[in-house]
Amino acid sequence: MNAADADANVDTGAEPDAPTETLTTSVVGASGFAGGELLRLLFGHPGFDVTQATSREYAGRSVGMVHPNLRGTELRFTEPTDLEGVDVLFAATPHGISMEHVDSFREAADTVVDLSADFRLPNAAAYDEWYDGHSRPELLDEAVYALPELSRAGLPGAELIAAGGCNATVTTLGLLPLVESGIVGDSGENDRSTDSERIVADVKVGSSEGGAGGSKASSHAERSGVVRPYAPTSHRHEAEIEAQLGLRLSFTVHAVDMIRGAAATCHVFPTEAVSKGDLWKAFRGAYEDEPFVRLVAGGGGVYRYPEPKAVAGTNVAEVGFELDPRNERVVVFAAIDNVMKGAAGQAVHAANIALGFDETSGLKFRGLHPVGAP
Repeated sequence: MNAADADANVDTGAEPDAPTETLTTSVVGASGFAGGELLRLLFGHPGFDVTQATSREYAGRSVGMVHPNLRGTELRFTEPTDLEGVDVLFAATPHGISMEHVDSFREAADTVVDLSADFRLPNAAAYDEWYDGHSRPELLDEAVYALPELSRAGLPGAELIAAGGCNATVTTLGLLPLVESGIVGDSGENDRSTDSERIVADVKVGSSEGGAGGSKASSHAERSGVVRPYAPTSHRHEAEIEAQLGLRLSFTVHAVDMIRGAAATCHVFPTEAVSKGDLWKAFRGAYEDEPFVRLVAGGGGVYRYPEPKAVAGTNVAEVGFELDPRNERVVVFAAIDNVMKGAAGQAVHAANIALGFDETSGLKFRGLHPVGAP
């Protein structure tokens, strides 16, 4: 959805009234990387009061012991089986946990924001194909996808929110303007699965994607210096992108020597000729009024195209493009911090909209320069 649609939604009064009191919130799975980022954001959010952070492994320990940037808080981890009643619950758990415990989450909170893959896909058949099935398929229609630039209209008042995956988020943000403008896909149809455009997406992602309990391949010794294709085909986020954009693409993910960050390079071969003016119109139309998207398309300076290092620690996505007339190709670039815009920041942004807060509440950090490798 573009900015004009968002404005129309506000003008009609469709959004809930902004809360007049601070809302209580908890983070389930708070000892992981995404859980730690959620705590950092929520501690600094004027509308939230964090009352509980759960961790089975670290129950009874201080939050600052696991997340050193949060030292000084008095909050301690509690067992996830002892959920307190709160207004909003954020679940930052591995795939499969939320669908099994969603009833207890919803008993504890009026609004549940899930950062796992459990409610991202549209139907049970998709989970049968890409995962290992789904135990609560009746809730999939109710869940609202959390990427505000795409699904803002459905978020106000939503009670079950599904944050997008980081690889899917960075790729979707790069391709969305081409879909909305009709440069790819049939702009008059929702089902674009038979379109003949070739779209190839290549994503480079940092080691934090593997989580705090990552595999041997995510260890520093094994990750250092690599550009390793770990999902050449059939990455699960491919299904998520296709479901949200309604198009087919070829998708590959590389592990690279980086901690934070995801960068997508998408090669698009439209069936009709496209000018640079068409591309500027499409990208400006999609993102001109979006608070967390910056257009970076071959300007001056060192960082001429989207770069994960430039958005480290922020909820900002950088998106850009280049036209290759000789090969009738559009190259689209997008970069995010995978733990922020690809997880915790996206979740808080969506919650802000769902609950009637200002969209940017708790998310205004603009990043640092210079910084080390993100």
